[in-house]
Amino acid sequence: MAKWFNKQSRLLQIILLLIPFVNWIVEIGVRWSAFLSNKSIITLITAIVVTFAGVFVGWIDLIWCLLFKHLIFAKA
Repeated sequence: MAKWFNKQSRLLQIILLLIPFVNWIVEIGVRWSAFLSNKSIITLITAIVVTFAGVFVGWIDLIWCLLFKHLIFAKA
């Protein structure tokens, strides 16, 4: 899902990150798929944090996505 998210247009990425419940679902999907493909400790920690506090991390990721077109620690 991380690769799918990074291939989307920036407008769609921003829309997905603006809607609170959708934001959390997208964050969980992207983070865990990034961990499964990367297997680094940083992606594991961010996946666990997003699972429990994804809405708050999502707002930070919204700004990061505006600047760099991918989520923090989830570049595919």
